[in-house]
Amino acid sequence: MKAPTVDVIRILIAIILPPVGVFLQVGLGLHFWINILLTLCGYVPGIIHAIWVILRR
Repeated sequence: MKAPTVDVIRILIAIILPPVGVFLQVGLGLHFWINILLTLCGYVPGIIHAIWVILRR
């Protein structure tokens, strides 16, 4: 199990720059590119997806 502080830092990064938060969690995988598209379509969908990716692992 990961340290909770790491998740909190990633969530804070995800709120500021959603793709960076996803990148720190999964790297340059499919979820990173999905997050780029969602962030370009709207900032809030990118944040929601980033937080979901961070919390599900």
